[in-house]
Amino acid sequence: MRCLFMLGIVYITAGNMENASQIARELVSRRLAACVNMFPVSSVYRWKEEIEEDNEIAMFVKTDSSRFEEITQLVKSLHTYEMPAIEFWGIEGEKEYLDWVHVNSSGEKA
Repeated sequence: MRCLFMLGIVYITAGNMENASQIARELVSRRLAACVNMFPVSSVYRWKEEIEEDNEIAMFVKTDSSRFEEITQLVKSLHTYEMPAIEFWGIEGEKEYLDWVHVNSSGEKA
């Protein structure tokens, strides 16, 4: 039997570790995310008709899909970018781990 909720990764990039860590701590402390992984990435993208190349911090925010709008609002309020990348990717995985993600990001109790 499938769950009635969808778990996933919210993918976000930040310009530096300080901003990424600030966002991650707020997401976890507010129970909007069970966990946030952060790691450096190199990005090439078009912005205002220019090709840009930057070092960024990629964030994998493990959460329940029902929290996406709240996550988006919080990220936009804390982010240093004019238009941050905020994407939701549905995931499947080991049941016990996914239950932990759900409990720690949905606001529900185990």
